[in-house]
Amino acid sequence: MSRRALRGVLGIALLLILWEGVARGFALPSYTLPSVSEILLSVWRQRQLLASAAWFTMAEALAGYAIGCVAGIGIAVLLSLLPPVRRGMMPAMMAINSVPVAAWSPLLLLWLGVGIASKIAAVALAVGFTVFLSALAGLDRVDRRTIGLMRSFGAGPLSILWRLRLPTALPLIASGMRVSTVRSLIVAIVTEMLGAYGGLGWIIYQAVVQIDFVSVWSAILVASALSLAFFGLIGAIERRVVFWR
Repeated sequence: MSRRALRGVLGIALLLILWEGVARGFALPSYTLPSVSEILLSVWRQRQLLASAAWFTMAEALAGYAIGCVAGIGIAVLLSLLPPVRRGMMPAMMAINSVPVAAWSPLLLLWLGVGIASKIAAVALAVGFTVFLSALAGLDRVDRRTIGLMRSFGAGPLSILWRLRLPTALPLIASGMRVSTVRSLIVAIVTEMLGAYGGLGWIIYQAVVQIDFVSVWSAILVASALSLAFFGLIGAIERRVVFWR
């Protein structure tokens, strides 16, 4: 284990110990702040339900994440190759992006229903814009003099894109994809809370209705573990692919 990972584990352990001490030392009620041991016990008791819900939410997040990444990178590449189209579309795209995804969720539920399709669409929308802006910024980082030099040797737009612009943009694209991992799970859970047949968001909503706040914390803990694992996986892939960074 690297020093960085070890510091992260120790930091989380210290936080959990402090949390346990505060909750037990001040005898806080469960609806205010349950102890870590109480939450872990709840996770163990509901492990089958939480595992099923976690797979459901993760499937939505992964599908939306993949669609959003492909769409975001594809649109960024298209607009970088067609400046007139970019000037016409950017104001509309920024206007759409300025509205929080949670505000679009009721419309997506109305259009696509409370099934998995609306959750995938919401995640794809959130991830797509994040990756799109990162990719577009990366494609714009290319030195214009280098582009002019390649053109002088007969390189066309697609050759310049493949050999120069995409490699230059890759670090920013990877950063956008890494940041989007957490956002994908957040959006999936929030959309599930507005209407779903399953998932961690649905469990959180049902637990709040039943005033079972320990179950709320249990679902949040599982969601946090999924986010950290997803973030770490994409970060590891990024370090291998963008090795020169």
